[in-house]
Amino acid sequence: MSNMSYCRFENTSRDLNDCIEAIENGEIDELNEHEIEAIKTMQYQAKCIIELYDKIDTGVKRSKQYNAEYE
Repeated sequence: MSNMSYCRFENTSRDLNDCIEAIENGEIDELNEHEIEAIKTMQYQAKCIIELYDKIDTGVKRSKQYNAEYE
C-alpha cells in the first residue's frame, strides 16, 4: 500500500526508524525469505538515498515551509 503524497516521507520515516531499531536490537537473525528480500531492497535504497543527499538537502532548503520554519 502506498502513502499519500502529503505524508509519504513522514510515514516512511516512522517505519524506517522501526526497522533501524530492529536491526540495532539484532532482530534480523531469523528473517523469512520475504523479509530477507525486503531488507536487501532497503539496503539498496539506503545507498540511493546517500547518493541523493545533496539533491535532498538542496530541495528541502528551497521549500517554502523550510524557509518559513527553519530560517
